[in-house]
Amino acid sequence: MKTFEELNIWKLAKGLCLDIYALNNPKYLRDFGFKDQIQRASVSVMNNIAEGFERGSNKEFIKFLFYSKSSCGEVRSLLSLSVELTYVSQDEFRILNEKSIDLSKQIANFIKYLAKN
Repeated sequence: MKTFEELNIWKLAKGLCLDIYALNNPKYLRDFGFKDQIQRASVSVMNNIAEGFERGSNKEFIKFLFYSKSSCGEVRSLLSLSVELTYVSQDEFRILNEKSIDLSKQIANFIKYLAKN
């Protein structure tokens, strides 16, 4: 891979981020602190993948992939709260939660791959 944009995990992270930004429940939109936090966490997932890739070493990349995976967990935690606060429907939660869990697993697998090489 020559660029981070070619990485499937980055593409998935970008998709999750766009999904988070697309949430439009009026109650959610008025909670500026919550909305800002979940959006920043989702951006952090994709940006840590990019930043780690650009560091140029597997050791640094792995460190940033762990940051990305951690931010993915933060998104899931906030999604769990968002359903309790009725900011998202059960269906929206299920879809976004599944995407974030899948992404977290793929990041973990990529970390394992890089650690072996």
